[in-house]
Formats: sequence, C-alpha cells, structure tokens
Amino acid sequence: MRILHTADWHVGKPLRGRSRLDEHEAVLDELVEVADAEAVDLVIVAGDLFDAASPPAEAEQVVYRALLGLAGRHRHVVVVAGNHDNPRRLAALQALFALARVHIAVGVARPDEGGVLELDVGGQTARVALLPWLSQRYVVTAADLLAHDAAEHQQQYAGRVRTIVEALCAGASPNAVNLVVGHLFALGATLGGGERHAHTVLDYAVPSQVIPTAVQYAALGHLHRRQRIDGPSPTWYPGSPLQLDFGETADTKGALLVEVAPGRPAKVTEVTLLAGRRLRTLRGTMAELGALAGTTGTDWLRVVVDEPARVGLADEVRDLFAHVVEVSVAAGEAAGAVGPASEGRLARSPVELFGEYLAGRRVEDPRLEVAFADLLEAAQAEGTAEDEAGVAGDAA
Repeated sequence: MRILHTADWHVGKPLRGRSRLDEHEAVLDELVEVADAEAVDLVIVAGDLFDAASPPAEAEQVVYRALLGLAGRHRHVVVVAGNHDNPRRLAALQALFALARVHIAVGVARPDEGGVLELDVGGQTARVALLPWLSQRYVVTAADLLAHDAAEHQQQYAGRVRTIVEALCAGASPNAVNLVVGHLFALGATLGGGERHAHTVLDYAVPSQVIPTAVQYAALGHLHRRQRIDGPSPTWYPGSPLQLDFGETADTKGALLVEVAPGRPAKVTEVTLLAGRRLRTLRGTMAELGALAGTTGTDWLRVVVDEPARVGLADEVRDLFAHVVEVSVAAGEAAGAVGPASEGRLARSPVELFGEYLAGRRVEDPRLEVAFADLLEAAQAEGTAEDEAGVAGDAA
C-alpha cells in the first residue's frame, strides 16, 4: 500500500498582507501530480487545510479542488480537522465529499461511530484511527482550572489523548495496515516557526509513547517542519507544503510517501515540492544590499538594514528588490539603553521626548522631529479651536 501523507496547507494565509492563493493552488496541483506519478493508493491530510476558521471563498475553492484531485484514480482521501479549521464548516461537507471517497473527521468519536475507518485500499484493508484536533476546553473543566496548576492540566490533557488513542487502536489487526492520523503536538518535536503559539505550548504536548506498537505508521499534522518523532511506532510530521513564515526559511518543504503492508514496518520517503516561492531574510548596509539586487528572483524578502533609520529608507530598499514584504532597521547598542528617570521626563516637552526616543532607536533624521512638531502643533490648534467653540456655544 502506497500512502501520500501531507498536512498544514494553511490555504488563505497571507504573508504580511500579500495573498498567496496562487502559490497554494500551484503547490497543491504539484501534490496531485505526485499522487498520480507515484501510483498512490491512499492520501492522508492531517489537518489545517485552512488558515482561518472563516476562510474566503477563494481559499475554499483551492482546497476543495485539491481534495477532489487527490481523490482521482479511485483513491481514498482521509482528512482530520486541525486547530485552524472550522469543524462545523467541514462537517457540513462530510456527506458530499464522502461520495468522492474523501473522508473527513471533525471531532473525536468512538471506533464504531466514525472514530475508525476500515477502507479497502488496493485489495488490502487499511484500519485508520482518527484523532482530529482536541482542544483543552473539552478536557480541562472550569473546576480543574480552579483546583489544579498548569502542569496538572497538561498531564490531564496528555492522559486523555492516551486513553483516546488506546481505545481507537484496540482493534488493530495483524491482517490490516494499522494507521493513526492525528493533529497534535508530540513532545520533543521541533517547531517550524509559523505555528500558532498558544497551541504549541507544553499544555498541549503529548508523549509519542501514546502511539502503540501495533500501529505501523502514525501520520501527524500541526508542526510545519518535516520530521520523524522517536517512539514505539514510526511517527512523522510531513511539514507544510510551502514556506509559510520567515521562521521556516531553512525548511525543505514537501510531503511523505509511505509504503507499508500488513505486519511489516513502514518505509518512508521524503518528497520535495517546488511550486511555492521561497522566503528569505537579507541583512546588510545599503551598499551590501545593493550588491544583491537582481539576484533574488521571485523570493519573498524580509530585509534588515544595518544603518540608522531615515525617511525614505524602506522605499530605497523596495527600489532594489521587487518582492519585499518587510523592512526593518537593525537595533544597535543604543536601542537597549536606559533613558533618564521618568521624573525628569515630566519637565520636558513632547518634542524633546520624541527626539530622545529617536536617539534611542539610532534614528538620525532631523526631518522626523520637524514633522512631529508640525503634527503636534496642528493637533493642539484643533483642540484649542474646539474648546473655544464649545465655550462660545455655552455662552450663547
């Protein structure tokens, strides 16, 4: 049985306000091509199809088209909801997608009530235990929050996940390919950089030992860096199919191709996807950055300038590079300097305080102080005029 394991598409996620729907569509088309070229029998999508609970219609179109493409050539597609997905929104489509052999799990269920799928895949049986994202609010009660500390909450959450996995895998068969598909944070895994921090803290960490030895492959989603997790059974994250944030610039993006048969360990091959544009961080003086102009192609760029800030600096950087999404000035030693005591600030004007702020940030452009003074004067004049009008109205 040949399985394609993917996760964390995050379709609809912008990059500093720039849409990437065209990239997502291209990389998911490439994923379908891999499934066809490798004669894949089963596709697993381990959560976070979307980036937001209320995705735009264009993002839904990209995702649903990709799911139907992956289900081509009579393949089964198994999907579990991630922490970014809207379970109710996906549940509304379950029956419709089931007609196309796309099986969507939106919540934890008993094995005989949809928690386990038994699929005929290429003449073999795949027994798939389904573990969509489980929020702590369904595990840790209000009474628990009052009575226990954070460490106890984490243990309670991990314990509940262990109990669920044990129940789902209790019927593992030596004559079937036994799989777990889950969206969770395995303890000891490495973050990719673009994950939602609140759902990757230790409160949600689950030991990899919760996956029993009877399982031949655990297909996880949630972390954006491709990696294998040490544990009793082969356990992998495929990572996101394209670089989603600048914390992921060192990652090679793609999916995982898994070959497995009943009673045999899974063989995993890493697949690289190339359709998404790279994210890069450039740093240097304007002269050093100028030497790189014309060498970055279509890469999305974050640029850090090793010079004092000045008016028009960001525009100068954008003149050098076509796809800049963020420009910042490197913080120098002065940025961390401690200013005068707050008592002394009370005796200084707003313009003086603004000048002090600029000096602390290594900004050496007197035009900013002049602009600030003009804005302050205009604001004060407008306020005075309103006060005078109010007084006149009262007198009348």
